[in-house]
Amino acid sequence: MKEIVLYGDKVLETRAEPVTAFDDELVALVSEMFDAMHKGDGIGLAAPQVGVSKRIFVVHIEGDRRRVFVNPEIIETSQELVEYEEGCLSFPGLYFTVTRPASVKIQAFTEKGKPFTLDADGLLARVVQHEYDHLDGKLFIDRVSSLKRERALVRYRRLIRV
Repeated sequence: MKEIVLYGDKVLETRAEPVTAFDDELVALVSEMFDAMHKGDGIGLAAPQVGVSKRIFVVHIEGDRRRVFVNPEIIETSQELVEYEEGCLSFPGLYFTVTRPASVKIQAFTEKGKPFTLDADGLLARVVQHEYDHLDGKLFIDRVSSLKRERALVRYRRLIRV
């Protein structure tokens, strides 16, 4: 099973490459991503978080079906912004209140290469945006003030040493 990469690994801060082959290898990677996400008690996971620099993320929110996004593009965001506390499997134990658009429209492909468009709001919109950021090498700590970020990173470094 794929292991979750923690903050400090360069893959988390690098723009991921597009997927070019929709094959059995991709299907297997998606399955391993869901396994790693569930093992970590997460609701979303991007491929860079398991050390794979590809534009893929998965989402599974309780009460909703499992969703796969390959080569996603956010094509629309609402003007309404909402605050919500976020965590990240690559930063265990760290949480921030992050402001993001309340809803998004995203285009992507399934792991089988089927295109789709999704209008998402609420928690799904939040998770989609968080995971999409990972594909561009952007982390949720990049969305808070530098002072909060520095304090949190000091706390985080203490946590992972324990």
